[in-house]
Amino acid sequence: MKKILLCLALSAIALNISATPLEEKLAALPVFDELASNKTPFDWLITPEKSQAAVYASADRKSIIVANAMLWRTFRILPNLATTDLVNRMTGERMVRAVSPEGSVTINDSCYDIGGLSGQKERGYLQEEWIETMAPTANSFQIVDIEIGKPAELVKWKPTRWALNSESPTGCEVVFVLRGPAELGRVTVRLHVALYDHLPVIRKHFEVINETDDTLCIDRFQLERLAFFEPESPVGSPGRFMLPNIHVESDYHAGGTFTERETDITERWLTDPDYTSQRNYSLQTPCILEVAPPLGPAEELAPGAVFSSFNVFEMPFDSDERERKGLFTRHFYSSLAPWTTQNPIFLHLTSTNPETVRRAVDQCAETGYEMIIISFGSGLNMEDISEENIGKYKALVDYAHSKGIEMGCYSLLASRWISDEVDVINPKTGKRGGMCFGSSPCLCSEWGQEYFRKLKTFLERTGMTCLEHDGSYPGDPCASTSHLYHRGLQDSQWKQFRQITDFYHWLSERGIYSNVPDFYFLNGTTKVGIGYREVNWSLPRERQLIHARQLNYDCTWERPASALWSFVPLVQYHGGGDAATLEPLSEHLYEYRTHMVQNYGAGVQACYRGPRLYDTDETRQMVTDVISWYKKYRRILNSDIIHLRKPDARDWDGMMHVNPREKEKALAMLYNPLPEDITRQVTLPLYYTGLERKARIREKEGKPRTYKLAADHSVTLTVTIPARSYTWFVVE
Repeated sequence: MKKILLCLALSAIALNISATPLEEKLAALPVFDELASNKTPFDWLITPEKSQAAVYASADRKSIIVANAMLWRTFRILPNLATTDLVNRMTGERMVRAVSPEGSVTINDSCYDIGGLSGQKERGYLQEEWIETMAPTANSFQIVDIEIGKPAELVKWKPTRWALNSESPTGCEVVFVLRGPAELGRVTVRLHVALYDHLPVIRKHFEVINETDDTLCIDRFQLERLAFFEPESPVGSPGRFMLPNIHVESDYHAGGTFTERETDITERWLTDPDYTSQRNYSLQTPCILEVAPPLGPAEELAPGAVFSSFNVFEMPFDSDERERKGLFTRHFYSSLAPWTTQNPIFLHLTSTNPETVRRAVDQCAETGYEMIIISFGSGLNMEDISEENIGKYKALVDYAHSKGIEMGCYSLLASRWISDEVDVINPKTGKRGGMCFGSSPCLCSEWGQEYFRKLKTFLERTGMTCLEHDGSYPGDPCASTSHLYHRGLQDSQWKQFRQITDFYHWLSERGIYSNVPDFYFLNGTTKVGIGYREVNWSLPRERQLIHARQLNYDCTWERPASALWSFVPLVQYHGGGDAATLEPLSEHLYEYRTHMVQNYGAGVQACYRGPRLYDTDETRQMVTDVISWYKKYRRILNSDIIHLRKPDARDWDGMMHVNPREKEKALAMLYNPLPEDITRQVTLPLYYTGLERKARIREKEGKPRTYKLAADHSVTLTVTIPARSYTWFVVE
């Protein structure tokens, strides 16, 4: 049947029977067989390589479908572009109930839909025959062409150090080319829709090309508008409605915090007043997804120039289980932002004294550490690009490189006061202050431009390959009209965000590692704070150990552990005195070792902040032993986490790493906080190892035993854990 349809279409073209360029391109595509597209027959978290993305035509040659084994999305293109279907193949669920345009763009104060079809008579569900009667939305961009290719890289990353994943994701992309109404002249929208091979993820962004002779203003835009089926529909007060089970994330965000949920500013769930058959009496069901910037961009577009939106990513889930949804999002980051899987082993050095720095370099080389970050409070100033300052640090970097050690440093951007002329102007008061971090410099002031020039100069001339960039741009809008690189309030957030992300792209392209305590993963940064409260590192040492394990457990559900940093105060940090610190190190070897084991055992790198790694031969041997153990199991210790039991200080706790593609399929870390040895029955859920019948398991470096897996792919072990200590098990 497929061959007959294709032959008929090609024959029509050969006979020149009114085939348009769009119809010709549709005729050349393979037909998508919807009836044969059953539920996903495998688990992509275990065998993602079974899924390949491709572009198809519908059987009637009026739609394009992008599909992989986990989902598909249908775009009607005749008579105009519009989404008519989004199917979660993992569950068999059709997710949209009404036809939607692909967004909108407001140009010179006039709003135009990007595609769109009107005339659906019932918005609670959609029937195929209704689409045939729909007409293009008035005053909208109309589709004129399609292009098929591969998705571009998010960031041009230069891999230069160990990483669990150094491969860029692959997939397919369709570019829908649309022209605006006559009143706009020659204005083109190029809408990019990409689908990845091994992930249930769609990526979307667009460009506006000004081919007129006039400067245009892109006042506002909407990148996505989808009418979803509601997962529930209470009759009464909306309260807290359930939302559709899909992860939506853009690479445009703000908030100065550590997680996507806290920094999301573009995803909104709106009501649909035209959906008059919904069960909610006040028509308040949040069932339309809108993705749009909260302000602006108010971008001026000169003749011949191109405006690019941000990207939005959409990933449906197949479960409500917390661990499984977390595995989806962790794979999302480690696949789309592979630079987050690097996780170098570093010391947070608190001194710039050349003798202290060289000693730290020697200690790192001896114990297996890989990087030194010269920390805050050390006296280093990246903004000083004098010959004397550059010369001092270049000599130290050269010495570190001679020992095989990378070196980086710290710079504070936001949460500092520069001047009335430079700082962000609060739109509510007309003065600086009252913003996310109190006051912050505007990145689009002349000071801001000079700041980034100085940082680039310092990094290039010293040869440093890591930057800890504290207080990154938190999304503050700026009402100033005198800053050189933005015009006013409406374009201030957009332009400052572009300024900071251009810098992070610059770092990534040069292989410069970036610790940034703000959520910029999809723009090239490599690590974010795990989510600690600084003053907790002033608590007594023994209390810090439990708090640190709780951090590692609680904060690794949605983000890869390799993309997080924690903290270990070798010297005093935010108070606490001698009771809170590990120096002298040789006097607190138990706490030092436990911190290292539980952090490296979780795959979490901590900022070991102090002037040295060891003070005696015994301390040196302990550090060397832990790092050697970590490197031996580095790949599995940086793999996915399964949460076994939360640390509560009243019984055992633990986590387990799993990876079906590694020799070690799992490594479980188990801890005993109690003052006596304990023996417990511990069940290891081994489903995500990919093992089906048997597993070889050993405790530490002992002799392995073969176990038969239960029906749920689990194994129950009898485990003895020493008092206030730990043990670990390897599964092969």
